[in-house]
Amino acid sequence: MTEDEFMGNIYQRFPVTVERGLGVHVWDINGKEYIDCMGGYGVALVGHRNPRVVKALQDQLEKIITVHSSLYNKTREVFLENLIKIAPKSLSQVYLNNSGTEAVEAAIKFARKFTGKSGMVAMNGSYHGKSFGSLSLTFNPKYRKAFEPLVEKVSFSTFGDIEALRSTVNSDTAFIILEPIQGESGIHVAPDGFLQNVRKLCDEKGILLIFDEIQAGLGRTGKMWAGEHWNTTQDIMCLAKGIAGGVPMGATLVRPDILACIGKGEQSSTFGGNPLSCAAGIATIQALTQDGLVDNAAKMGKKFREGLERLKEKHKIIREIRGKGLMIGVEMKFEIKDILFDGIANGVLFLYSGKNILRLLPPLVISESDIDKALEVLDAVLDREEKRRNV
Repeated sequence: MTEDEFMGNIYQRFPVTVERGLGVHVWDINGKEYIDCMGGYGVALVGHRNPRVVKALQDQLEKIITVHSSLYNKTREVFLENLIKIAPKSLSQVYLNNSGTEAVEAAIKFARKFTGKSGMVAMNGSYHGKSFGSLSLTFNPKYRKAFEPLVEKVSFSTFGDIEALRSTVNSDTAFIILEPIQGESGIHVAPDGFLQNVRKLCDEKGILLIFDEIQAGLGRTGKMWAGEHWNTTQDIMCLAKGIAGGVPMGATLVRPDILACIGKGEQSSTFGGNPLSCAAGIATIQALTQDGLVDNAAKMGKKFREGLERLKEKHKIIREIRGKGLMIGVEMKFEIKDILFDGIANGVLFLYSGKNILRLLPPLVISESDIDKALEVLDAVLDREEKRRNV
């Protein structure tokens, strides 16, 4: 029997049964080793089986696994203290949940209640999740169409175009939500000046600015927060993916005056802030801040980009390379399905964004030798693909 018999046709599956992992490497059930440039869609932020995370989980398992947030817990307290230390200064309160889509759902509720307005603006190309509220803010029609009607009063504006955004907002706009670097739609980086102008627009119109840093945050781009590349502050920030080293966790960071508008019972999560996730979260923040992983993301991201640019000079199939740090997109002139499967056959797991974009989200512990090997494999894969297509 296989997983597919029970899970249905929900996921794009690849022919690899992963048995174990360490750092940036994973092994399948036959012992074959792979360089993991997929990174669990960015979840394996501090590496598979990070020693700090493993030790924290082991220690916490010996104490207690679940404590609802109606009771206090010291592990949760320490995690929150550590998170706020690295958070943007204005975001000093936190709602803990279990995933990125939950973090966005909470942000929607907080913003709408605080402002007393109901209009919502997201960007073309946005991806914020697949629960009903977050799906309503996700642009791609292929995710939305089958489930309409969705939440009302959502508008989309062109990413990077401040004048288009200015014409989209109105007196009922509660918030603007955006990813500083769009992940799902192909690693699109905000153009210089755009985020600063969005901030000004929000201040002028009494609109809250929400950053979705679920994929781009926590050191992924070579800075702790992607918004730092443009020195721009937000009112609410959504986090998840690698925040707990691979254990499910989401967090919505909020200005205290915004969270103060939420009454007891208006928002809660049974599993949110459980001690196991919080212990892993403490270890993850320690790995990022004490083990130099943010700096490594900047350094290794630069090396990866330089290597990819050399491949672009050689291979006509590559159209564009973009991103920051270890959040990289390689846009091809053709569909990349065969490239993904050829990579697997040669020991590298690549990710995708749409049909023609390779997405690279390796763990931040990646080394120069891992990058050299991944580039070597990609070079050979592109050679074969170009011969097949007679490019």
